Amino acid sequence: MIRRLGYSVAAPVASLLLALVFGAIVLQLTGADPWTAFANVWEFGTRLETLVDTLNRGTALYLSGVAVAIGFKMNLFNIGVEGQYILAAIVAAEVGAKVGNLPPVIHVTVILLTAMTVGALWSGLAGVLKAYRNVNEVISTIMLNAIGVAGLVAFLLKKWDVPDALLDTKTQEIPRSGWMPSLTWVPELFTRDIAKELYGFLAIAVVVGILYHVLLNKTRIGYDLRATGWNPFAARAGGVDPKRTIILAMLLSGAVAGLVGLGDLLGKDHAYSLRFIQQRGFNGIAVALLGRNHPVGIAIGAFIFGWLEASGGVLQVKGDAPAEIVTILKGVIVLAAVIAYAVVERKRQAFETAAAAAAVAEKEPAVVVAPVGDGTEAGK
Repeated sequence: MIRRLGYSVAAPVASLLLALVFGAIVLQLTGADPWTAFANVWEFGTRLETLVDTLNRGTALYLSGVAVAIGFKMNLFNIGVEGQYILAAIVAAEVGAKVGNLPPVIHVTVILLTAMTVGALWSGLAGVLKAYRNVNEVISTIMLNAIGVAGLVAFLLKKWDVPDALLDTKTQEIPRSGWMPSLTWVPELFTRDIAKELYGFLAIAVVVGILYHVLLNKTRIGYDLRATGWNPFAARAGGVDPKRTIILAMLLSGAVAGLVGLGDLLGKDHAYSLRFIQQRGFNGIAVALLGRNHPVGIAIGAFIFGWLEASGGVLQVKGDAPAEIVTILKGVIVLAAVIAYAVVERKRQAFETAAAAAAVAEKEPAVVVAPVGDGTEAGK
């Protein structure tokens, strides 16, 4: 048990250390002092406001990572999370504004269901193409990203733009009954007042993570998804319909992807605009890889990436280095994690093989070789 835990922790720790070393080298090459730069990042990153910002960013990254991981569990690469959550956000914002003042629970539920439905339908298109025409999901989701973001979202934003919005293009604001309540009061119970709102959508992300784990590991649907991902031919022989499973996986992935932007929409912006968050879908791929598709691992990866985004900007403010160093660090972390996981997995398999061979050798009875006699029969 302890050894298995060590193998699980070794890869991410090694990737973080390698990223720090590589980041220090890059900072040195740019003429900056790595120690001063890292000290400034640490000092800024440990402030309560920065940690709250980290959780807000990490919430979106976590949901994005879970959406990608659902596809990964079935060997499907849903690279279209970016387009799915942006399209879902603008439609959910408009629906949330148009339904007017409803009881808060109903209003928020309508917005959530709208976003999940839009994300699922947009992702489901790629699933149908994969299931019935064997169109590679990477190609189809990339094309759907272009159609969704550059086409549909741009068209809808122009159509739903509020005429009197100054210096911005945005949809009508969602009434207050559709806002998610803040969770800032929770950390304030143990610390001082925090000058930043902690999104209530963090609670939704926790629920999604629990449901993701239960669905994949405790239900027949999860078994079908994993079995089809491991071996579609064996799954078909076992009574699993691969086409239905592919479509279902993409629908579930898209439904979770539709929630990615709602933390900002319901917690801060309350309308969709040109300033709405971007790149959460692509970063979610890295988070899922770093977390090995496990809900806890994805949470750790989302926190690391969120913390780098929230605290990395101080490098440019302090003049230590350009903010792009954060992008370099995130890339190195993912690359190092992939390599480290491969090395650790190889070591783990070698150890388990050796342990199994030793256990078998201990259980095998000793072979007694009878001495060669003089040819006389026993009893004579």
